[in-house]
Amino acid sequence: MVPVSGGYEGGMTAGTIAAQAERIAPALGEYLTRTPLTEFAAFSEELGAQVLVKCEHLQRTGSFKARGSLAKLLSLSDEVRGRGVSTASSGNHGLGVANACSLLGTKATVFVHEDVAPVKAAAIRRLGADLRIERTPLVELEGVARRYAAEYGLTYVSPYNDLDVIAGQGTIGVEIADQVDRLDTVFISVGGGGLISGVASVLKARMPGIRVIGVQPAVDAAMYESARAGHSVLIDGLPTLSDGTSGNVEESAVTIGLCASLVDEWVLVPEREIAAALRTIIDTEHQLVEGSAAMAFAAARMLREQIAGQRVGVLSCGANISAKTLVRALADV
Repeated sequence: MVPVSGGYEGGMTAGTIAAQAERIAPALGEYLTRTPLTEFAAFSEELGAQVLVKCEHLQRTGSFKARGSLAKLLSLSDEVRGRGVSTASSGNHGLGVANACSLLGTKATVFVHEDVAPVKAAAIRRLGADLRIERTPLVELEGVARRYAAEYGLTYVSPYNDLDVIAGQGTIGVEIADQVDRLDTVFISVGGGGLISGVASVLKARMPGIRVIGVQPAVDAAMYESARAGHSVLIDGLPTLSDGTSGNVEESAVTIGLCASLVDEWVLVPEREIAAALRTIIDTEHQLVEGSAAMAFAAARMLREQIAGQRVGVLSCGANISAKTLVRALADV
């Protein structure tokens, strides 16, 4: 198998990420779903804008993370890939890595925090990965997984701090630009910043003038603080319905600088607004998404006056919500 990587020796910039995403999109398309971009009519009516939703909650593994993980695995030689990989994850990235390894016939060791959603942990195990549940905070767990990879001769697959992973997420932007000629504004949920860095790099190249809105939970906004400061800022985040974006960002994360340069505005979303958006999606579209996806819809609501009359993109990033979390979100708040 020929690696899909290469051609970015000049460094990790928005331009190189966009070019890499364009190059690898066909290779990922052989394994993954080209997700629909469809209007959610109830939100369009409510917000007075055309709301087009990129449905990554319908992606293989129930999350956009399948893209970056597969992109990284495909960038490796057969020999290196055959030794196996390790990673640390809040859940969805681990699922993506386990899926990529299952597709390509290699072994994954996935480190997760003990608070990982049970539905995500079970799915990682079903895909054949060696799941390691730890009490170590997630940002420190990345170091644990890196050291494990070094000790056993494996490749570490970062959830966000890797060009191939970021470019893999950027293939979402390639698809969006192929599916619609123009978006005025796009709302993207942010955890470690790999998704928004990849997608924004492509969309700003293909749709000059687009406004990129980064979205984080008000109770756990580490990347927002880090992008403002220009370096990793560790915060004591609280539990959030957007568990897919939770946790701090490692000090060396290239996504901090990318987010600072690519994100035009940040929206910090209260928990009650995430829950309300999730209920609306279920009531009007009869689709199930996780809290991190509902958060992007909630942010669009919060900026309704700014986006009125526009063509707006909302990236629905995943569907991996546990029954326990869903019950909490559906309760009246």
